[in-house]
This record gives sequence, structure tokens and C-alpha cells, in this order.
Amino acid sequence: MTKVKICGLSTSEGVISAVEAGADYVGFVFAPSRRQVSLEQAHYLAQLVPEIVKKVGVFVSPSCELLEKFIKAVPLDMVQIHGNFSETAVKRISVPVIRALQVKDNVLLPDGQADYLLLDAPVAGSGQTFDWEKLQDKTISRPFFIAGGLNSENVREAIHLFHPYAVDVSSGVESQGHKDTEKIKLFIERVKT
Repeated sequence: MTKVKICGLSTSEGVISAVEAGADYVGFVFAPSRRQVSLEQAHYLAQLVPEIVKKVGVFVSPSCELLEKFIKAVPLDMVQIHGNFSETAVKRISVPVIRALQVKDNVLLPDGQADYLLLDAPVAGSGQTFDWEKLQDKTISRPFFIAGGLNSENVREAIHLFHPYAVDVSSGVESQGHKDTEKIKLFIERVKT
């Protein structure tokens, strides 16, 4: 069954809603964005997450040292890396790595070292989908997440088209910029049933 990651969590209410609704992964954004949380906030929120749900830290062009600091302090079960990051450094990270790729005109799926890929819109966090047809003839050799503009209305279509390991949502489960408990529940129900 397709897994679900609820990303951009920044409040105890949001984390509890995601966990109670059946999320498999919760994401804490450490990169500059309106959803950014501090190390201290993430550490507090992580205490609300049972062991069965994996905690993912989202970073843009981080150093290995920064990643390890956050992995230990939060603690994190996985890291999601956007932007520049050396493929050779991936294997030095102490937890599994999700390598995020923006799907643009010429889709090149790297044969890198990451444990998972995350296929996202050209502008991450924009709430926009990428052109799904660009991946129709691509073979993806490792487990992957589909992200970018997903919501309860289109997530089943995305699953049908791609058969992803997981789907990742942030703005698609928000109302007026805040996580919405009912939208989280509906999104996870649509994926899991």
C-alpha cells in the first residue's frame, strides 16, 4: 500500500492530526520557508511522534555536519535533501536519504546513492503539480515519493499513474496556511482505501 508523508508540520495539533489519521512519515522543514521550524521546535514535536511513524527533516543544500547535528538532536529517522548535495556524500549520512528532484522540461533521473527519490514540482512548496506526462515513459529504479500539488482530489490519480512508494503533501492539507485536521484525514483516507 502507498505510504503517506505529511510535510511542513509546525504545531503539536498538526503532528497529532497526522499521526492519528495514519501518516507513515511526518516532515519538518528546516530550510527557509513559511513552514520552517527551529531545531528546538522539531525536538519538541518529535516527542509526539510514535516510533512507527518516521520523522523526516527537509533541508536545502545542507552540509553533512548540519545534517548529523539535526539527526541526533531532533532525532530524525530520515533526511530529505533539495538543492545541491554531493552524491558521494550521501552514503556518509547516518540515516536513509530522500533525494528531491524538481521535474522540469528535461527529466533526468540520476543513478545516485540516495535510498529514495522525491519527484516534485519545479518550485517546491508551491502547491503546484509538475507535468505528470513527463514521467510516463521513465523507469524509476528505486522507491520514490510523488510530491507537488497533491490533494484529496488528485492523489488517487497520481497513485494510479505512478504506483509510487509514497505520496507527500503539505499545502494540499492546509486551510489559510495552516494544517487542517479534516483535510489531513481525508487525504490519508483517499490514499489508504
